[in-house]
Amino acid sequence: MFVYEKKLQYPVNIKTPNLKLAKIIASQYGGPDGELGASLRYLSQRFTMPLPELKATLTDIGTGAPASGKIM
Repeated sequence: MFVYEKKLQYPVNIKTPNLKLAKIIASQYGGPDGELGASLRYLSQRFTMPLPELKATLTDIGTGAPASGKIM
């Protein structure tokens, strides 16, 4: 068995919440032009690539995009 502790890598202390900035950050990650949308476009485009090297490149890009969103 294992114990799951939901804990951030770095502590976050928000002194003054900024709703406007929070909306901008959320739209960049999950909006139509955000990281998640871009990742899904790369992964869906890989099925139309004629060469295996191109498929591998789009797979690498598509799976790497969500990793940059975790940094936010």
